[in-house]
Amino acid sequence: MRFLVRKLDDLIRKRIQVFEFNLEPDCILRLQVSRAPRLIQLPDLTLEGGEPVLLIHMWNERLPIIPPTGPDLPWARLIFRQFRHSLRLAAGYLRDHPELNEVRAIGGVTILVSSGLHEGGRNFLEAMGFTIFPYISPLGRFGEFWENFYSCMIVWTFNPVGMTSRSLFRLRRSEIWMSRALFFDRYG
Repeated sequence: MRFLVRKLDDLIRKRIQVFEFNLEPDCILRLQVSRAPRLIQLPDLTLEGGEPVLLIHMWNERLPIIPPTGPDLPWARLIFRQFRHSLRLAAGYLRDHPELNEVRAIGGVTILVSSGLHEGGRNFLEAMGFTIFPYISPLGRFGEFWENFYSCMIVWTFNPVGMTSRSLFRLRRSEIWMSRALFFDRYG
């Protein structure tokens, strides 16, 4: 079953044009050039729906494996270090590719903000400089259920211990956004 999930993930990634932008072993992010789904009001920027954005995606195969006893402090430090390093690499990629000059914000959709048990993910992402918004699936609650189901399958496939603290019915997706200017201030 995990083999099938990996193949489906590969297919979806290719279909939506998610790409590896850096092959350094500590890079745990992939990127996707996309469009803002709607008006997004950030502290330093108003982003109109349809404007070019750069979406970040976790590189599931590269995420540190959660220890059998669950996430601990050494694991959290490693994730923090690798995520920050990956954001710096992404800023370098954005800076070095003039065809992306129109990108005004960096963001994504994640289940990391809250699993329903604690708010550690929210604190982590806010500390990284992201503004967090509730996610609304374009397909409504039905669509969000299937997106969450897919996320659970991905976690189960690539980092199975991660599912011990998550439940399909408690997952809440969130959007994370940061203006290009703030992104470069922090990571460029």
